[in-house]
Amino acid sequence: MDTMNLNITRYCLEQWACDNSTASKPAFTFARKNKKNDTWTYQEVWNLVQSIGKGYIKLGLKKGDRVLIRLPHSPEYAFAFFGANIAGLIPIPASPQLTNEEASFLLEDSGATCIVQSSTAQPFNFKGITIEDKNLLHMNGEKELPFTKSEDPGFLIYTSGTTAKPKGVLHAQRTVLGRAFMRKGWQDFQKQDITMHAGTLNWSYTLGVGLLDAWAVGAHATLQESPIEPDEWPEIIERLKINVFSAVPTIFRQILKYSEIEKYDLSALRHVLCGGEPLTPALYEEWESRTNTKIHEALGMTELSTYISSSPTITTRIGSPGKPQLGRNIAILPEDSDSTEPVPPNEIGLLASHRSDPGLMLGYWNRPQEESAVFRGDWFIGGDRAAMDTDGYIWFHGRADDVIKSFGFRLSPVEIEAVLESHPEVSEAAVIGYQLDESKTLVTACIVPVENHDINEQNLKIFATEHLAEYKQPHQYKFFKSLPRTKNGKLQRSVLLKSLHEASKNL
Repeated sequence: MDTMNLNITRYCLEQWACDNSTASKPAFTFARKNKKNDTWTYQEVWNLVQSIGKGYIKLGLKKGDRVLIRLPHSPEYAFAFFGANIAGLIPIPASPQLTNEEASFLLEDSGATCIVQSSTAQPFNFKGITIEDKNLLHMNGEKELPFTKSEDPGFLIYTSGTTAKPKGVLHAQRTVLGRAFMRKGWQDFQKQDITMHAGTLNWSYTLGVGLLDAWAVGAHATLQESPIEPDEWPEIIERLKINVFSAVPTIFRQILKYSEIEKYDLSALRHVLCGGEPLTPALYEEWESRTNTKIHEALGMTELSTYISSSPTITTRIGSPGKPQLGRNIAILPEDSDSTEPVPPNEIGLLASHRSDPGLMLGYWNRPQEESAVFRGDWFIGGDRAAMDTDGYIWFHGRADDVIKSFGFRLSPVEIEAVLESHPEVSEAAVIGYQLDESKTLVTACIVPVENHDINEQNLKIFATEHLAEYKQPHQYKFFKSLPRTKNGKLQRSVLLKSLHEASKNL
């Protein structure tokens, strides 16, 4: 395919829809909780997104206009997104749980002129075009769809991070070429596969792995209507004969905890994919022993998607997310200087990706200072700390902004968490820096005990003494029934810290 004329949606769908041997092949199934599933063929999906794209144009939208998608997890969400992309518009996937104030910020910051939302959404003051989900599948128009170039914007993802307000990460149409590295070096999707992602479509992980990557190889992508209880997943995987299942570690942990997974026939399941947060060795080993399938982990970021991974062709080393995917140019750069020379093997530094990577973002939306801050010469540095061993495996040491500075030491919370979670009576651990005053920060371990197990601070102190250098040992332990996480399963360290500060005020 000519990469000068390039469009994500065309790349993923057109070849299969226009080939008589695959046009009638199932492309997308939305599995309903009542088990009456909705399925579309490649020809049907292709026709539908083209019609919706023409419908956007008929309403007066033009190439480059932004479209905010604020829908519940549904087939309409997917069609709204890819319909906007094929029309040369810039879709912005957002959560339906956003308040009107939060949605208004995204609309104002992005300059969106159109919003797609549920007919039951709370009305608010928006002077642009509003499309309700009940009308979306009936959209059409007469004008031809424009062609897009590889460097044209493809979609805009808002992400929370170190800034007070979410920032927009703008991706190009060429991102579909960059994702080819992960299709080969992580997912191993096959044309005959039935894939399933456990997430919702407002998350780029689900849009990308759940649909885009599956369609790029001609596979049958399935998503499940939400909400779903953890113990329901094994039955769904068995019934739909899923070959590759993707989720965050929290989902795998909950499946093992709440389901009798051994009772189900998972023989169709070839492997599972895991991303979004670090995978603990204990979870990896329990999943493999109970399901006889491997978890292939990946490390990524919104600005690039996954770029470090294990796969059927990259042997897993427990504790490492894997190696740089073939085709990526990855380096570990110094933390304490502006040098672009990689650090020696096994030395911790900042994980960097070369700006030539086709999957790398175009930039941050209207944030030139923040954009310049993440580049060091030709290297993009997203803030992950890591080391690369002599065999090329990456060892993750947390986010640079998560580093705890305590009594003159710089500590990786991820390293300490991994040790604590190896304790047989610890289900989950989160380590944060609790600042007592300007000169004193206490390393604080937040612990979720294994259910029906009695563990106390003294037990953990003894364990830490045996497994951690003295300066890495937590100064205090706090116990929780669960750790705060986002809807996508990511640990919310800031929420933990806030709860501890509030608790101290009430003493």
